[in-house]
This record gives sequence, C-alpha cells and structure tokens, in this order.
Amino acid sequence: VDDILPAHAPGRAVPALDGWTGPPPDIAVDLHGNGPESRDALAALAPRRLLAHAQPDPALPAPPVWRPDQHERERWCDFLAAYGIPADPADLRLPPPDTPSPAPGAVVVHPGAEAASRRWPAERFADLVRRLRTAGHRVVVTGGPAEDALVLEVAARAGLPERDVLRGGLPFGELSALVAHAPLVVSGDTGPAHLAVAHATPSVTLFGPVSPHLWGPPGAAHHIALWKPGPPGDPHGDTPDSQLLRIGTDEAVTAALSLLRPVRAGAPARKGSDAGVPTAPA
Repeated sequence: VDDILPAHAPGRAVPALDGWTGPPPDIAVDLHGNGPESRDALAALAPRRLLAHAQPDPALPAPPVWRPDQHERERWCDFLAAYGIPADPADLRLPPPDTPSPAPGAVVVHPGAEAASRRWPAERFADLVRRLRTAGHRVVVTGGPAEDALVLEVAARAGLPERDVLRGGLPFGELSALVAHAPLVVSGDTGPAHLAVAHATPSVTLFGPVSPHLWGPPGAAHHIALWKPGPPGDPHGDTPDSQLLRIGTDEAVTAALSLLRPVRAGAPARKGSDAGVPTAPA
C-alpha cells in the first residue's frame, strides 16, 4: 500500500472522499458494499475505471451479483472474477512480518470488537485468561486504540502482570507479528481472528450475531468457530448479541486448550517465538 486516505462517517455511513487531492485514479474498487452510495463516492473522483457491485460495467459478460447468503471471501473473489481478475478464496496466507513480536509464544486474547453486539462479556474473557494461565500458558490481552478500559478490566479481573497487558492499540506490524508468532488467538468476530487465519495461527472465534457461514474461518482443525445457531442479529448493535451470550466460558476454555500443547507440571514459563506453538496443519 502506497498511501492510506482515512475516511470515516458517523453511524457507519458512506464517507465523502474530500481528502483526495491527487489526479483521478486509474482504477477505483468499491469494497464497501452493494449500494449506490459508496459507488457514487468513488465515481466523484472520476476514475478511469470503477469496479463496483452497484451499476457494474455494462460491458461485462457476467456482472457480479450480490448474494446475501454468500461468504465474504467467496463474494469478493467472485466480484473480482467478474471483472477478469483471477482470485482464489482459499489463497489466504500472508507472510509473517519482519517486525519482532512484542510477546512471542504467548496466547493472544482480544476481547474487543467494533460493535457491542460482537463483544463477549469482559468477565468471561477474564475467566478464560485465568484458566489458561492456570494451565501453564502465558497470555497477553490486546485491544484497539479506543479499548484500553476493556483491556484493563479484563487484565485486572484475570490478575495479569503489566507486561502482558498490550494497551493503546498495537501498530499493525506489531499486531501482525504478535499473531503470527502466537500459539493461539482467542477473540470475537473481529480483525485479529481474520489475521490469525492469514498467518495460519490456531484460533478460537466466538461468533454472534453473524454466522461463521458468512464471516467465519475456512474449515480447518486448527480454527474453531463457536456459534449457537439462531436468527441473525445486528452485527453493529449496541448490546451483546443473545446468541453470543449463549457461548459459555467452559466451552471456550475447552476449545482453546484443545489447540494448545499441554504444559508439564513444574515446567518453567515458556519464552521465545517457538514456545507453545502446537503442531497444526498450515
């Protein structure tokens, strides 16, 4: 990526791209959704070519079709294929970054998510952290730039030492390295879960209100998606989703320990990038 143009709008609305000061782009791709608002925001930049679900290029032999029941990976790969760009939804891997991990070999627990509907309760995350530490595993807790209060609450409830509380929102390179060199990531349906898939790091993801059929990891033994089927809820809601709350701590701890190597009684605390990494398929 050569440059990033921050663009935000209240209520998840489509932002204006007034910050763009360069010449018309050669190509603009609308990855926001399937509505005309995001397409029109890009069209205002007068790109030479615009790729979008809304009002696709009429010259396409088979224009992209938005299917609400389709997994995100397949949806966007089909979208690119409609525009003549080969894309494989199974080609997910990212190389590990050159940045060193701030906590190599530690289990990563990420309790936050953009919307409250996708946040498992802090006390349950804290219980999970305590029980993983009791089993002999080092655990670090992470959060986004605006999630310090949540991170500190989980850490205080779990009795984590200060060195294992990664507050403030890690720069992406450090977060990527942390996930790439972790034996396990436990989180809700949010960014670090997808990053774990990209680095083939074992993961336990707590789903609700959206089914893993739409947003979840690929089928693999080292990725466990916990989900209680039911009517779909609001992924941007202001309260924890009822289906997410049906996932108990015992279930999450059992899933996490199933992906971790047992720690021998009396063994020293694990250190180093290879400590505690399970033998799981890449």
